[in-house]
Amino acid sequence: MKAVSTFLLAATLACELIFPKAATAETGSSQLSEGSYAQPELPVGRRYLGYGRLFTNDLFGDKKDRWRTGSLTSSRVWGYHWNGTLPDRLGELLELRLQGQIITPSRLTRYVPSDRRYATAISLGLHSHAQWRGLEVSMGADIVVIGDQTGLSSFQRELHELVGADLPAAGILANQIGNTIRPTFVAEFGQDIQLENSNLRPFAEVRAGDETLVRIGADLTFGGGGGELLVRESVTGQRYRVLFNEEPRWNFIIGGDVAYVEDSVYLPDNIGVDLKNNRYRLRAGVNWQGATSSVFYGLTYLSEEFENQPEGQLVGSVRLKFEF
Repeated sequence: MKAVSTFLLAATLACELIFPKAATAETGSSQLSEGSYAQPELPVGRRYLGYGRLFTNDLFGDKKDRWRTGSLTSSRVWGYHWNGTLPDRLGELLELRLQGQIITPSRLTRYVPSDRRYATAISLGLHSHAQWRGLEVSMGADIVVIGDQTGLSSFQRELHELVGADLPAAGILANQIGNTIRPTFVAEFGQDIQLENSNLRPFAEVRAGDETLVRIGADLTFGGGGGELLVRESVTGQRYRVLFNEEPRWNFIIGGDVAYVEDSVYLPDNIGVDLKNNRYRLRAGVNWQGATSSVFYGLTYLSEEFENQPEGQLVGSVRLKFEF
């Protein structure tokens, strides 16, 4: 029965990644969402607007199955309307965000005390997006559930059994980050600066909860488009589309950021592995938008997160959308 439930979960994730719901919301002549689902009861005038997601795994990067090894993030957005610009007040555009992630030591087959601990986390949160005095503001809160209680360690084990990959050793699972729940607050402030044939977007972020940090960075986008809502994925900093127009085009993205990390539930003080306070990320991506389908691939370098980590890592992020 457990194997059947794991297979169903894997099949559901695959469908989420590749095949969003067929119907889409429209504003004017531009299609502005990745999917349409049954709308819950919400205040009069508010309606479902769109859906986005991003799958990140080191299988698409350095292929070494370690540290920030995998995550899946998805967002669903409701609002009164979408005309290609953010509303003037927080609370009008609401985003329900769900994320699952798995963090591992560098080797799954043997417990090494000097490496980081195995950890799994599932978060569910409500966020809002608005514009204020020329800035784009994103603000929200998540409940982050951490530890074996998430069920993700069992899912990874059975998935690895299915594909013949290494299984997490008993010592690794016995020493994983324990069950806890962390309320988490996240806020980002950014500004779009239009350049010739490109768009520069510097931003600043604060996060408090599962990890407490401040971050500054920028993203540079080449190509057409505009009038879209993009949401930043927390592991890589890649931004994925939730509300978009379907103008056929190519986009090329480069970006990076630096962070000061005060503490992290995934690297606590009492495990003998010291947190590095300074982190940086470098990323690049390409997005192809066709008449009805789109593909995004991004590659991100993540610097070391703890003192004994010998090197950084490369992870890849993928979003596929096909409509027939």
